[in-house]
Amino acid sequence: MDTFFSTRNIAIFLLLGVFSSMGIQFTGAQSIGVCYGSDGNNLPSKQDVVNLYKSNGIGRMRIYNPDEATLQALRGSNIEVILGVPNDSLQSLTNAGAATDWVNKYVKPYSDVKFKYIAVGNEVHPGDAGASSVLPAMQNIQSAISAANLQGQIKVSTAIDSSLIQNSYPPSNGAFTDNGYINPIITFLSNNGAPLLANIYPYFSYTGNTQSITLDYALFTQQGTNDAGYQNLFDALLDSMYAALEKVGASSVNIVVSESGWPSAGGTGATVDNAGTYYKNLINHVKGGTPKRPNGPIETYLFAMFDENLKPGAETERHFGLFNPDQSPKYQLTFN
Repeated sequence: MDTFFSTRNIAIFLLLGVFSSMGIQFTGAQSIGVCYGSDGNNLPSKQDVVNLYKSNGIGRMRIYNPDEATLQALRGSNIEVILGVPNDSLQSLTNAGAATDWVNKYVKPYSDVKFKYIAVGNEVHPGDAGASSVLPAMQNIQSAISAANLQGQIKVSTAIDSSLIQNSYPPSNGAFTDNGYINPIITFLSNNGAPLLANIYPYFSYTGNTQSITLDYALFTQQGTNDAGYQNLFDALLDSMYAALEKVGASSVNIVVSESGWPSAGGTGATVDNAGTYYKNLINHVKGGTPKRPNGPIETYLFAMFDENLKPGAETERHFGLFNPDQSPKYQLTFN
């Protein structure tokens, strides 16, 4: 054996041992994150939540508002973060000074938090009161991020849902429902090298059309492909969004799946078995790509860390948790 290489290898192993003792882990490309919603009165402390992410090897988190207790708990954790601007804050951030103040309060002081994206608004629809505020708020946050010299680290985007896509089957026919609303946003993303955040829920597509969509197709358990060449609904929904991006000349914009989940109770097909099957298969599936974009992995955030007993809306909304409030796992999942 060459002495140089043997000596170098010993040095590397020693170095890895030092890093390991410091709690630094070397991992492959991570594609899985988990959304952390906190609409509950029985949930663990913020620090316990961050510790739960770390102990389960979950390296990415999405939070929906700039809660400072959560940001404090994330310090030094090495967890990559999607930081949300709540919809009710959009209008105020159309003022450039307010956007600068927001970044100065919630981003700049936390230099030891690994912010990756800022999601300016969640599932804002063209007819919503806040729709006209999304783009100017994104532009102002971007300017404030650039002024803080963080534009190389943090990308500014917004999260949409599948209702902004029409003609989604076959996926190649996918198109945006309102180009006047979405096109300027897509142009902004393209100009800044930012991804589009998309909340993809086969569950809701399945329950909205059980006559045409089988449970196997929604749960990744279907054998063989359909007449459009798809084996699962997740890929079909995601590729319909990519088709819509192509139709507006934005094929270079990548999609990050900012939410995807399945409820364990409260509605059609909402069982612990189905939800566990969905999450397990989704984690495995996004290591690869889709028929339209085969080169994975697909950066994906599971919804959500806990059942949220105070969340408004349909009963299913309170049953998307991967963990129980006592931090015990609802399913046996291996993240990353």
